[in-house]
Amino acid sequence: TDEADNCSNGLEATYSDAITNGVCANEYTITRTWTLVDECGNENIQTQTINVVDSTAPNFVENLPANITVECDGVPDAEILTATDNCGTAEVTFSETQNAGSCPSNYTITRTWVATDECGLTTSHTQVISVQDTTAPTLVSDLEENITVVCSDIPEVPDLAFEDACSTDMTVTFSEISSSDGSVADYTIIREWLVEDECGNAAIYTQTIDVIVQSQIQTADTELCIEDDFEFDLFSLLSGDFDTDGVWTSTNSNVTLDGSFFNPSSLLDVNGEFTEMDLGEYVFTYTVGGICPSEAEVTILINDDCVVLPCGEGDVIISKAVTANSDGINDFFTVSGVEDCGFVIELQIFNRWGAKIYDNSNYQNDWSGQASGASVGRSGYVPTGTYYYVINLKNSGLRPFTGPIYVSTN
Repeated sequence: TDEADNCSNGLEATYSDAITNGVCANEYTITRTWTLVDECGNENIQTQTINVVDSTAPNFVENLPANITVECDGVPDAEILTATDNCGTAEVTFSETQNAGSCPSNYTITRTWVATDECGLTTSHTQVISVQDTTAPTLVSDLEENITVVCSDIPEVPDLAFEDACSTDMTVTFSEISSSDGSVADYTIIREWLVEDECGNAAIYTQTIDVIVQSQIQTADTELCIEDDFEFDLFSLLSGDFDTDGVWTSTNSNVTLDGSFFNPSSLLDVNGEFTEMDLGEYVFTYTVGGICPSEAEVTILINDDCVVLPCGEGDVIISKAVTANSDGINDFFTVSGVEDCGFVIELQIFNRWGAKIYDNSNYQNDWSGQASGASVGRSGYVPTGTYYYVINLKNSGLRPFTGPIYVSTN
C-alpha cells in the first residue's frame, strides 16, 4: 500500500497476518496488521480482522436415485454416491432401514445418504423403495397336461415341484374329479394343483385325463337242468383280466342269487315241481365299478334234460405223481373224473415239514411243481420228494381229500 507523509514521499506499508483457528478446519480468524514508517522513524499501525466461515453444505456429484416400486426379486443394489464441498472435502455415509408390509414379501426399504463436510454441514438424500410380490408360484416339474389312456393304464398322481421368486413357504392343494358314474362308459379325470405363496398369489395347474373304458371280460354261456341241486358259480362263465369284487344281478324276477352262486333247483316250487314257463334262457349280468368299470352278460339255458353225473367220492381221480420233465406223462397234478359237475377245486400242497408251498382257490390242473418264494430247489421248482395235498371240491358236499403226491423235478 502506498501512503503519503507530510515530509516524506513514496512510503510503502508492510503487513503481517496472525491466524487464529476456529471450531473446524474451514473456520478461522485472520488478524492483518499494516505498519507504515517514515524516514524519521515515525510509525502508523492499522489492524484488519477477517472472520472466515463455512456456511455452504456439500453437494452430491451423481444423479440421485428416485423413489421406485419393484417386485421382490428386483430390488436394486444401493447406489454409491460421492459429494464435493466448496471449502474442502466431504464424506458420504449410507444407511438403510426396512419396514414390514402386509405379508413377508411386501415391505418398504428406506435408503439414506448423508454428505458431511469438514465443518459438519450436511446434505442428505432419501430413497424409498416399495417392494411388492404380485407373481404366483411357477411349476418346475414336467406335467403332461392332456392324456388319453385306457382305464387300466391311468398314471399315478405325479409329485410336482414348484418355486416362487419371493416365498419359500408355499401351500399346495391337490384335488381330483372324475366324471365316471360307474357305468361302462368313457370318462374324464381332472387333476388340479392350487399353489399359493405367502402373499396370496395363486396359480392353478391342471392335468386332464381322458379315460377309455375297455372291458377285459370274456364270457361263455351254458345249459343247466332245473332239477340240478348244486351251487353253480357264475364266475366259471367268465375269463380274462377282471376284478372279482363286482355284483351279479339277473333280469329274471324268479332268480335267487347268493353272491356269484346260482342253484338251478331254486326255480322249483315248494313241491319240487316246475312248469314250462320256468324253463328257457336266464340272463345274468356282472358289473364291476371303480376306475376301470366292466360289465359282462351271460346266459344260462335252463332245461329239464337232467342226467345223473359222476359226482360221488368214488368218481374223483387224483394224481399220484408229478414229473416235471415235459414228456407228456404226469406233467401236471390233476383232479379229474368230475369235470361235468361244476365243482370248484380248492387245492393246497404242503411239504414234509407242514409248510404250505401252493395254494389255489380255483385250481385248473396246471401245477407242475413250481416253487413258491419260500421253497428251496432248482430254479423255479420245489425239490424232488414227497408232498401232501388237501383238496376241497367246493359245493360238492364231499369231505376234503388228502394224501401224498410224489414230485420229481430232476
